[in-house]
Order: sequence, then C-alpha cells, then structure tokens
Amino acid sequence: MDVSKTKSSFYRRLYVAYLIDSGLASNVPALTEVTGMPRRTAQDTVAALADLDILCEFEQEEGARNHAGRYRIRDWGAIDRGWIEQNLERIRAVLGYP
Repeated sequence: MDVSKTKSSFYRRLYVAYLIDSGLASNVPALTEVTGMPRRTAQDTVAALADLDILCEFEQEEGARNHAGRYRIRDWGAIDRGWIEQNLERIRAVLGYP
C-alpha cells in the first residue's frame, strides 16, 4: 500500500492521541511497546499533536523522579475521536502497526 508521508504522519498523530486518550499507552515507553515505533518517533509524534490543535499535557506522578508520569488528552480540537475509533483497523494497516 503506497501512502504519502503526509497521510502516514497524520494517521500516526491520530493513533498516538487515541492510544493516550484511551489509556492503552499513556507514556513514551508504552507507546513504543504498543506500536513498535522508535522512542524518538514517539516523542516527536506526541510533541506534534499541538500542530493538530490536540491539547496533550504531561502529568508528573507525585514524588516520582525522572519524568515519571502520563500524558492526557485535554482537548481534541477539530479532530473527531469517534472517527478514529471507527477507522482503527485502516489506520493500523496504513501505519503497519499491530
């Protein structure tokens, strides 16, 4: 399946936001485990959510060290989370994720 870089980048951001919001992967190590993407790609993708007006914030765990905590989606902006849920299989297929 030939997919443009723009589309795969967009889908990656949607999928990462969905994983964070659903609690399936709420930090970078969990994102790399669930998707198989490299750590740097996961970090860059989380940082790029703001480009889609998706408000994602990191919550530090009480008393934890070394940035232990989790991400939370505070606002989806113009993105329809329901569309992502309905199209998860297609998104995973385009990205080559399990």
